[in-house]
Amino acid sequence: MTRIQPRPTPPRAVQALIDAGIHPLLARIYAARGIARRDELDYGLKALLPPDALRGTREAAQLLADAIEADARIVIVADYDCDGATACAVAVRALRAFGANVGYLVPNRFEYGYGLTPAIVELAARMEPDLLVTVDNGIASVEGVAAARGFGIATLVTDHHLPGDTLPEADVIVNPNQPGCDFPSKSLAGVGVIFYTMLALRSELRDRGAFAGRAEPNLAELLDLVALGTVADVVRLDHNNRILVAQGLARMRAGRMQPGVRALFAAAGRDAARASTFDLGFALGPRLNAAGRLSDMSLGIECLITDDAARALNIAQELDRLNRERRTIEQDMQETALERLAGFDPGNAATVSLFEPDWHQGVIGIVAGRIKERLHRPVVAFARSGDGELKGSGRSIAGLHLRDALDLVSKRHPGLLLRFGGHAMAAGVAIREDDYARFTEVFEEIVAGLVEPAALARRVDTDGALESGWMSLDSARLIDQDIWGQGFPAPVFDDRFDVHSQRLLKDKHLKLQLAKGGARYEAVRFSHADAAPARIHAAYRLSANEYNGVTSLQLVLEDFEAA
Repeated sequence: MTRIQPRPTPPRAVQALIDAGIHPLLARIYAARGIARRDELDYGLKALLPPDALRGTREAAQLLADAIEADARIVIVADYDCDGATACAVAVRALRAFGANVGYLVPNRFEYGYGLTPAIVELAARMEPDLLVTVDNGIASVEGVAAARGFGIATLVTDHHLPGDTLPEADVIVNPNQPGCDFPSKSLAGVGVIFYTMLALRSELRDRGAFAGRAEPNLAELLDLVALGTVADVVRLDHNNRILVAQGLARMRAGRMQPGVRALFAAAGRDAARASTFDLGFALGPRLNAAGRLSDMSLGIECLITDDAARALNIAQELDRLNRERRTIEQDMQETALERLAGFDPGNAATVSLFEPDWHQGVIGIVAGRIKERLHRPVVAFARSGDGELKGSGRSIAGLHLRDALDLVSKRHPGLLLRFGGHAMAAGVAIREDDYARFTEVFEEIVAGLVEPAALARRVDTDGALESGWMSLDSARLIDQDIWGQGFPAPVFDDRFDVHSQRLLKDKHLKLQLAKGGARYEAVRFSHADAAPARIHAAYRLSANEYNGVTSLQLVLEDFEAA
């Protein structure tokens, strides 16, 4: 059962924000998210944390500047998700603007695995690099960095993932989560880390007189890429990340974006002039991710680094096709998972582990996320990855740091996990197929000892009831224009409604007409086919719904219960 619970809202903070000129509705929402002063909503670039506060940026800038002066060959080694693709694009575009001899490599995830592995170094060595730069990976690549050293190749690791017990012996590491780094924003995405590194490099090149007689490259032009990767990677949107996202969205809305980003908006049928974090997370991001999940992420990177608008559009259309294919595969896998779980009551179980021999390893993370949402348990979904191994992708709930839980599994049961890594809410793991049953038992045992029982009950945090005067299309648009995401959630309200009518759309979405105080509202609950009672207590979002050229208010129901 889901508990709908309003967030506490400090009245003094609300009034202080209103007095500072913030819209009353937004003031209430911000105060519930811990905002007490208007300057916490300052999203100007001057409010950005300085690059030299991030450990390793100065040394990285010197290493890169030396490479540029020597016309050394730099190869970017990218991860295969949206964060990795945008990080690679930022690195390639910035380094080219600085005059570097730069190429990139994004290996097939199914053949070479994750991170800078020795096999990937061997592949990269064919490009005859003098310097390898990892983006969104590398902090766990101890063996890969050693292999690069064996080839006589220098390495710069830029990453944001949590490090293991041993750091790679790279020439330089830039990672806000490495030991000894006191950078205040630990939530930078991989694309944010490389953007900061490029800011430091520009400063170093400026000091060396590299821009004498020519204009300095404007790195703000890359903020659309930074915003996209940051939102798509679902990192916590602290103040610093909200600045990066706000600046990127502002460029998109003004039409100042990379041809590839513009093409992705077109392929997704979204209006860049009204770009929102929802567009980045649920329209553009999945299309880029589809390349890494089903094909080759170099397709996504090429979309983001080309200056040819026609080529960018052609690639975006192919990414859209891959995304449709991904959705079909995901739907089939999800149906299989739900069939296995039909009638399944997790009861006191703290976890769910799933494996089917014919599942596609590029989509298991999405399936794990869907099942996690349904059962409100940490879920790890596995698929075969060859050589008797299973690759697992996990999604967690508030109250359990998934990567730390896997670390505990590895320490208490040495050899069970072949590889693992990730974040609090999402992580990857590799095991032997013969060890699947053992992993299921051990993972359950470990998580049950870490998570509080109350965390296993689904809860929807809301911003309380919404006054009738604010139940409007203007309010929906006001909210849509702001910066929402992980750690700074989009507003959800709750209230009691009479259900005037209801019907199913496409056999899977519940369409309702709700009534409250003489007013009626169109509402929808996606991926939910069960009928609603005559009166409900609903948690909902305000949405601007466009249909046949007409935009109207729609309530998107997150959950409901009988009232």
